[in-house]
Amino acid sequence: MACGAPACDHLRMLTLADDLGHLSYTVTGEGPPVVLVHAGVADHTMWDAVVPALAERNTVIRYDLRGFGESAPPTGPFSETDDLCRLLDHLGHESVRLIGASWGGRVAVNFALAHPGRVRSLALLAPPWPGYGWSADMVAYDEAETAALAAGDLDAAVRVNLDMWLRGPGRGWEDVAPGLDERLRTPVRTSLVNQDTVGEHSQGGAVGDIAAIGVPTLVGIGRLDVADFQDIARRYAAGIPGAVLVEFPAAAHLIALDSPTELVTALRPFLAG
Repeated sequence: MACGAPACDHLRMLTLADDLGHLSYTVTGEGPPVVLVHAGVADHTMWDAVVPALAERNTVIRYDLRGFGESAPPTGPFSETDDLCRLLDHLGHESVRLIGASWGGRVAVNFALAHPGRVRSLALLAPPWPGYGWSADMVAYDEAETAALAAGDLDAAVRVNLDMWLRGPGRGWEDVAPGLDERLRTPVRTSLVNQDTVGEHSQGGAVGDIAAIGVPTLVGIGRLDVADFQDIARRYAAGIPGAVLVEFPAAAHLIALDSPTELVTALRPFLAG
């Protein structure tokens, strides 16, 4: 694919600088604006396979959260909600359709609660739930990552995250599309290197009741994802008025990587509504 194609736009990222560092972003296509917010083990490139199709009808905005991908780690207190607001103001968009994956899904929820007039619709793909009582499997994952980082073994910590979030608990590596692990390895490493700085300076998200979300909402979950996130997805679908739950049979936690065609099929009519 030539680098003039939409999937290569991440090679020509733009920069929004501020007193905390900078946010890197890219804009593709024309039409009603759609913002894609990446997972906490990824960066904007996780959306590469879905952007060309979405950009046929929409202006697609992707950005790296602070400390992820090409965005600098923060040098002081910051809010991901404020960052997204600043980016939209910079681009001149009063309201957008918002799609978030995993941690990016929670960023999208927080933004919708803080700025309800700026969100036209919401798609949440395996978002976390604040204060959730995690299962033994999730606790074991966290302990394994913590132990690897404490031992200074960043490669082991990356493997722990790839096993949990890309492969998932319900399949072997032979069932994962070839090359996805290598695509995700560098974004995972970057997130781990910067996570202490991000955690130190993050001011958290909005406090509010998801029942107050009043825009059309799609909640997506991969059937091969961790059981905790299956339950959480159903909580969001039940708690947000009128929300629709969509299951992706061949996907684990990162739906945009595992099932991009199926995701586009679900998103196109939703975004056009």
